[in-house]
Amino acid sequence: QVQLVESGGGLVQPGGSLRLSCAVSGSIAMFNTMGWYRQAPGKQRELVAAITSGGSTNYVNSVKGRFTISRDNAKNTVYLQMNSLKPEDTAVYYCNGRAGLSYVLWGQGTQVTVSS
Repeated sequence: QVQLVESGGGLVQPGGSLRLSCAVSGSIAMFNTMGWYRQAPGKQRELVAAITSGGSTNYVNSVKGRFTISRDNAKNTVYLQMNSLKPEDTAVYYCNGRAGLSYVLWGQGTQVTVSS
């Protein structure tokens, strides 16, 4: 059974950086699109960034210029480099994989807290 396992979350001061990793237990090639979502307390889960198998990316406006999504097919891993972090970036971050029209897989989530 394929699984997505996130790592790299933690506590960081405003202006700091973190890199999240999402390891695919199978082959990342099975997913057309990989993405990072986040959910803050009391808010809906939102798409933060996504990358297709062809390398096209898109970002929510609030993270453009600060976050970068990338994928390493050889390592079956997707990354989210987060720079210039703000308190409003605090949330649980989830990795997501989509294959075909209806197959969607989620990771268990990793907490990111931005606070001084």
